[in-house]
Amino acid sequence: MEIGINLIEYMTIATVVTGIFWVLARVRRRAIESSGKKPLWVTFGADFFGVLALVTVCRVAIADWQEVPTGSMEPTVRVGDRLLVNKLAYGPRLPFTNTAIKFGEPQRGDVVVFRYPRDVSIFYVKRLVGLPNDVVTYDHGAVSVNNQPFQVTVDESVTPKKEDAGQIFADETAGDARHIIKLNREAPGSRVFPVAWVGEYKDDCVVVSAQQWQCRVPAGRYLMMGDNRDNSADSRVWGFLNEREIYGKAVKVLVNFSDFSRSWTAL
Repeated sequence: MEIGINLIEYMTIATVVTGIFWVLARVRRRAIESSGKKPLWVTFGADFFGVLALVTVCRVAIADWQEVPTGSMEPTVRVGDRLLVNKLAYGPRLPFTNTAIKFGEPQRGDVVVFRYPRDVSIFYVKRLVGLPNDVVTYDHGAVSVNNQPFQVTVDESVTPKKEDAGQIFADETAGDARHIIKLNREAPGSRVFPVAWVGEYKDDCVVVSAQQWQCRVPAGRYLMMGDNRDNSADSRVWGFLNEREIYGKAVKVLVNFSDFSRSWTAL
């Protein structure tokens, strides 16, 4: 198992170090008070322990926020969005090991934050399309799960942005989640070739073309896709997501400093 080192892990290390300083400060309190001057390790270590511990515990166990650097989830999530991640939806993940204290299970249609399988120090955001043992069929951008097609209708109401040039929007219903996907207008669903399906997972998948394939999701794994179907490095590229890499459920856009109108948008 790989160990992921990200901001949470650095905060955990800092909390442990300042906690040790706090304990030492309590043990040596009388000596410190009699000297009339706080050592630097107390000022910049022990005194920060309480605040740092509270923030770390909240981010590990309750909620976190992640910035989105790419357009793979457009139009649902835009570049620069800072997402509110509900850590209680599936259960807190312990730093370093990402071991879950389970409260719930991911559901089809959830927008999930997870550690990128090829570099677990990086967080990705995608939509959960296939649960363990599901049979997922992909046909020109449209998805079916267990022979039940997602409902898809073209949506003309979305106001396109400059990054949406040459794209069409469609309403898609996956499970209980209704959302908007983006597809290439000329060749919907053709721009991301499923290299993972013809490589590591060729025994689980049958590939006709980039626009047509079918996979059975292995036990303990999930099939993730971006809402920007023709511009997303998702399970088609790097394979099925291991359950242990899941980090939390993205529920709202906290803020986007380039577009404040997106603040508190539900996902």
